[in-house]
Amino acid sequence: MIGFFENLPSERSIASRCADSFSLRAFLGYGLEEATPDHSSLSVIRGRLGTAIYQAAFELVLEGLRQHGLLKGRNLGIDSSVIEANASLRALVHRNTEEEYWEYVKRLAAEAGIDPDDTKAVRRFDKNREGRKTSNQEWVNPHDPDAKVGMTKHGACDMIYKPEHITDLDTGVIVAAEVRCGDEGDTVGLAGRVLAAGEVLSRVCEDPDQTKVLTSLTADEGYFAVEETCCLRLERVRVIIGDPHESKRRPDKQDAVVRQVLHKAKQTVGSESGKALLRKRGEHLERSFCHVLDHGKHRRATLRGRKNLTMRQLAAAFTHNLSVLMRHLTGHGTPKQWLAAAAGAFFGVIGASRAALERLVALSTRKLQRYCFNRSGNDGSVRRGPWRLSVTCESEIRRFSTGC
Repeated sequence: MIGFFENLPSERSIASRCADSFSLRAFLGYGLEEATPDHSSLSVIRGRLGTAIYQAAFELVLEGLRQHGLLKGRNLGIDSSVIEANASLRALVHRNTEEEYWEYVKRLAAEAGIDPDDTKAVRRFDKNREGRKTSNQEWVNPHDPDAKVGMTKHGACDMIYKPEHITDLDTGVIVAAEVRCGDEGDTVGLAGRVLAAGEVLSRVCEDPDQTKVLTSLTADEGYFAVEETCCLRLERVRVIIGDPHESKRRPDKQDAVVRQVLHKAKQTVGSESGKALLRKRGEHLERSFCHVLDHGKHRRATLRGRKNLTMRQLAAAFTHNLSVLMRHLTGHGTPKQWLAAAAGAFFGVIGASRAALERLVALSTRKLQRYCFNRSGNDGSVRRGPWRLSVTCESEIRRFSTGC
């Protein structure tokens, strides 16, 4: 939670911030004379707690959201993104021979008649050689075996993971979060993951028969698979996923059930309600990834292992949901937003007071110069007439105005 709210990417920075801040010590229940946990202790504590504790905390926040009307659970959306693993391509080894990748390339370069000690020549050879392919079936990182070779968000080749969110499209609340392997397809096990999210919603929303939750699922074309769509349709889930191969399918060679499912999918995508849910999918799912991965500093992993990253992703997800609840109750999603608003209000009052004082001084100066003062005539009578301020008096007023 502290890492999400304070924009801290690694556990070293989280531990340093907790030891340095008085407010965070009070939030965690540590006194001034007590030592806060070290970054290595955080890793040990995470392993002891396990995924079940993180999932329980996640469902606890969902329960609070439901009590305040911020969780509907009827229309769900699913999408995945990419994060960079805490692993390097240079450390890859062959799965069978355990030969390092660079030694493998140098051996191929020597067989091709290139000096293996010439680093630049070997790199050019590796870049342009025929049949160059870094397959996840052949190569693995020994420090993080779960990390896979793939394309990052910016199009570069690196070791990656794929975080996946299932979001309530009516409120933008994350109802399920998981980190998957980078080479695993989006459609693999889609129905199982969606139905597991439905079970979580049935527990949180006290709807064991799932009559009010998980009525529809919306996703992009990358999640379309005939088998998974049929499974979801059998569970009475309305699937709003476009078919990318619709023009290539031949209805005369398809089963009647499959043909009916594909027809229903086409109808739902083209309907008004389906188009509205697709727009909400782009809004809420991209926003959740922006908050958790970009602003929450999770785009670059600092942990290793799919299990550790899933627990860290669950923590970031329920903290994101907690910020939705805080924004509903207080008007501010994070403590920094509240502090910035309080500081803005304080300096706004000072600015308004200064502007009012400047207007008052300017108005007083104009009145002194405009109005006439009483003065005595030669015959002893009192009469009114124009009066001009002396040079000394004008300089004093100007000095007073400048000081204010």
